[in-house]
Amino acid sequence: MKRTASLGPLFPVALAVLSIAGFAGCGKKESAALQAVGVARRDINSSVTATGIIKPMVGAEVKVGSRISGIVTKLYANIGDYVQAGQQIAQLDTLDLKAKLLQSEAALITAQAAQEYALSESARQKALFEQTLISRQEYDLSQKSIKAAEAQLKQAQANLTSSRIQLDYARISAPISGVVASVSTQEGEVVSASFSAPTFVTIINLKKLEVRAYVDETDIGKIKVGQAASFTVDTYTENDFKGTVTAIYPAAVIQDNVVNYIVTIRIEDFQGKTLRPEMTANVSLSLGVHQNVLAVPTSAIKRGKGGKYVLVPDGKAGTARPVKTGWKDATHTEILSGLKEGDSVIVSGSNGKDS
Repeated sequence: MKRTASLGPLFPVALAVLSIAGFAGCGKKESAALQAVGVARRDINSSVTATGIIKPMVGAEVKVGSRISGIVTKLYANIGDYVQAGQQIAQLDTLDLKAKLLQSEAALITAQAAQEYALSESARQKALFEQTLISRQEYDLSQKSIKAAEAQLKQAQANLTSSRIQLDYARISAPISGVVASVSTQEGEVVSASFSAPTFVTIINLKKLEVRAYVDETDIGKIKVGQAASFTVDTYTENDFKGTVTAIYPAAVIQDNVVNYIVTIRIEDFQGKTLRPEMTANVSLSLGVHQNVLAVPTSAIKRGKGGKYVLVPDGKAGTARPVKTGWKDATHTEILSGLKEGDSVIVSGSNGKDS
């Protein structure tokens, strides 16, 4: 992708229009009127542009389902409703579950009575054994009965706990706060949780969104975690949202033979606006600013076999001068060597390939 950026403060540039019928620079002639500009200092703010999509962060989108089967007797949520964490959004029929709970309570009472009897019987057997009125085997059997009764009591307690949990499952609550994005179950519908939890609603926390930008492979090496970023969306064209790079995906996304890498950007300030998943974002990733550097219009930079050069006016001819370049923004390129402030370069016409 091409790199673009906002321009820094402009410095006065002396422009001189040269009417040249032709010049001999690099052994070629140019018949058009050529324009020359002075080399001046300016700020070069470089950035990488990319197209992105707004997506929920991990944990910001939850599909709420049921862990038990049953009939949906009441649905309390509709698409677009805002729900708080813990708020009830659906209710399943509880007749069977309450009946099982009563059975578990009764089984617990029976197990408690069995344990009490086993304890009292063991005490009698112990007294008889101490008086040598019964055998050791009979006494050991009474001790075994106590352990069996204790095991049955624990099993009954576990069954009662399970029945209470199953009854609680009939009340479907929101695990997070957010907006109901979809509803996939209706009142009166029978849901089955035999193989997977059926989805009732999908909830999205619109305050936990991020931008996934698709950065071209030629630019991905310039991107670092922690870099500043900004983006716009079509629905709020007047807002420039700020963000920070949080991750760079190691695997590439290849589409139409174009290699891109996903860069995630945390949204720092929603500016009071409601952003939504799947919105298209026009992203600008800032690479930094080189302040007060020598720069020329990018159209003045040429490329030849010996490297980059510019044409400087020389009477009626343009003379090639090798240069070393640095950063560039939308219109200007930094000059590291080969020119000094106040020199002039030809910016119109062509004598070689543009940089």
